[in-house]
Amino acid sequence: MLSVSGLCASYGAIRAVTGISLEVGEGRLVTVLGANGAGKSTTLRAIAGLHRPVVGSITLDGQEIGKLPSHQVVRRGLALVPEGRMVLAPLTVEENLLLSRHAGRGNEREMLAQVYELFPRLAERRAQVAGLLSGGEQQMLAIGRAMMTAPRVLLLDEPSMGLAPVIVDQVFAAIVTLHKQGQSILLVEQNAEITLETCDFAYLMKRGEIVAQGTGAELRRDAGVLEAYLS
Repeated sequence: MLSVSGLCASYGAIRAVTGISLEVGEGRLVTVLGANGAGKSTTLRAIAGLHRPVVGSITLDGQEIGKLPSHQVVRRGLALVPEGRMVLAPLTVEENLLLSRHAGRGNEREMLAQVYELFPRLAERRAQVAGLLSGGEQQMLAIGRAMMTAPRVLLLDEPSMGLAPVIVDQVFAAIVTLHKQGQSILLVEQNAEITLETCDFAYLMKRGEIVAQGTGAELRRDAGVLEAYLS
């Protein structure tokens, strides 16, 4: 289980996250929703070891990871799919995937087969350089690259950003498949409608704070919350 307690983190000189707490249980799909600038991405980056928390605790399976560098966080079992995908454009699809073997905890051949099963498009384009992929294909590759580390918890930062609706549906179908397979997921998103349909639990952020929480069904019924924080 991933547990975040009293986390404060900064983005540059700005205190972007102020005292938030959240949990991701085993096999659970948990989402953090909020408008631009709410502090969602800073939260994920702090959990992943890319931003040093000012105060607060981050534990994975009861062990503190909040002060570890990012490469050790990955080896403990957290993998971040960053906003903007950040694939290595000159390398092929398969080379991008195999790069993760240095940080991974699972069997390389088995994980590669699982990624190709989840995203058949990547299998078809395994020899193509990543820079020539469509935006949707690059997002699939970014998720696949994180899965190659056999993460205990998968962190997804705005996976629908900049994608056509039909591609968003494909990406979320893959996320739902991973969830059904027992993958623990912490998802940051602005697309409230599709996210609340699929998550087990959701947190709403505004100006660096958690302002509401509940199951997806509970928050979907609260029109005031959605209008106030996601419009």
